[in-house]
Amino acid sequence: MINKILRVGDSAAVTLSKSTLKELGVAIGDKVLVSFLPELNEIVIKPLTKKRRKSAIAQRIAKLTADFIDRYRPALEDLAKR
Repeated sequence: MINKILRVGDSAAVTLSKSTLKELGVAIGDKVLVSFLPELNEIVIKPLTKKRRKSAIAQRIAKLTADFIDRYRPALEDLAKR
């Protein structure tokens, strides 16, 4: 993807597409480390934090677990007392 360098005040910026943000695992407002590798003439962008987004499988497991607890809460609380 070819992008244009934009003026932002006294600085410059390059836009990133939604798909690039998703691949990086970052969202608007997240902090990233931007480095320049002169030997390769490349700019590298690395997320500073692990992304908190859950995979589809993790979301499904979380929903099944919550449903199980809701359905069997009285029995689980009774078991906890024993």
